Amino acid sequence: MFTGIIQTTGHISKIDLNNSNGHFTFKVKNFLLNDVKIGDSISVNGVCLSVVEKTLDTFSVDISNETMRLTTFSQLKVNNNVNLEKAMALSDRINGHFVSGHIDGTGVIREKRKDGNSTFLLIEFPNDLKKYISKKGSISIDGVSLTINKIESNNLGISIIPHTFSGTIISEYKKGTRVNIEVDLIARYLDKLIVK
Repeated sequence: MFTGIIQTTGHISKIDLNNSNGHFTFKVKNFLLNDVKIGDSISVNGVCLSVVEKTLDTFSVDISNETMRLTTFSQLKVNNNVNLEKAMALSDRINGHFVSGHIDGTGVIREKRKDGNSTFLLIEFPNDLKKYISKKGSISIDGVSLTINKIESNNLGISIIPHTFSGTIISEYKKGTRVNIEVDLIARYLDKLIVK
């Protein structure tokens, strides 16, 4: 479980693909790994992944065919930057919202523009996620906990404050960039519980 508050960014230093499965190695700032053990979970662009190898400033993960297919990992390349967050401890403050690291789909950046000190993003999302997405609700985009400000058909609008913009890979987004989307856990479970 994660909070959607990105701790740092890193970059992909190596990719090994075998029958659509992936073995990815990430170079990071060493403080991220000071208390990480083999088997621990790290959110990489919002995807919960288990550490299988570790050095002082790198960690490696295995990525299944299913995860490659459902996320943006199939499009990532060596030297691409990624958002990183270690799994939360029960004693942590939850400054974002509960993020499981289980991606519901991918979206596409349709607009990126300055809006005062903030940056406005318009993201097209898959139609089957529409019932989980509401104005002023929470959403995770590449692992970042964000508040939805606007909904137009299959597009959601979010405003990014300068701190989040500079501390995540959002600063690298361009029109057409694909992003990982995780809807709010509460919305997902409420939908499952409601008798139709």
